[in-house]
Amino acid sequence: MGIIKKFRIKSFKNKNPLIELENISLAYGNRLILDNINFKINESEIFGMLGPNGVGKSTIFNLITGLITPKNGKIKINGEEVNNYPIYLRTKKFKIGYVPQYGGFFGDLTLLDNLKSIGEIVITNKNLMNDRINYLISKFEFENFKDIKAKFLSGGEKKKLVIALALLSEPKVLLLDECFAALDILTIKMIQEIIVNLQQENKITICICDHQARDLLACVDVAMILSNCKIVAHGSPSNLIKDINAQNAYFGNSFKIS
Repeated sequence: MGIIKKFRIKSFKNKNPLIELENISLAYGNRLILDNINFKINESEIFGMLGPNGVGKSTIFNLITGLITPKNGKIKINGEEVNNYPIYLRTKKFKIGYVPQYGGFFGDLTLLDNLKSIGEIVITNKNLMNDRINYLISKFEFENFKDIKAKFLSGGEKKKLVIALALLSEPKVLLLDECFAALDILTIKMIQEIIVNLQQENKITICICDHQARDLLACVDVAMILSNCKIVAHGSPSNLIKDINAQNAYFGNSFKIS
């Protein structure tokens, strides 16, 4: 598969860190998960996280959303420390959307009713809600199966639905957890194009974690490699695959983007 992005943002004219993790450490009992990690995600950037199973990628999403609290360190969103902010306040105040690896929809409701159910929670004006739902149905080409129960949709259609549900509230930040898992090649390409279009057209800041390294690196601007509780490498896709630390911890010697 070729590179999805026609260009990469090599340097941001106004480097504005939207999400910052400073000296973050976290342990579950005696098991250390994150050990004093530091990184920033710039506004309008597509940022990727790679690493072996259990290294802490999904844990970082849980820290950003407020589902868990770090042992040490600060989490900042738009320059404001949010360690003590509950989940609902973070998502509402800073407009964070989250796409989980599994689920995220009501299986016994139709695609349209899924959109309406979440829309009624996040959009108070009914007319605006209907306009937003119609926009997403058109954008994601849902017209032909909007009346089908979600549990009967294909894997790719389910993933598109969950992304659309996360976009109902017009988030400024979108977190995608394992968004390429268990999808066929054409569906992966479709999801990649959706991600890049969200950055280019809607200026959304996007963070992706996944095990599908080639698929992730095809659509991100920068990425980092997590290993043994640390960030061992960070940079653009082309630089990252040449990094000896990234090769030793994750890629190996023969990995190529395309």
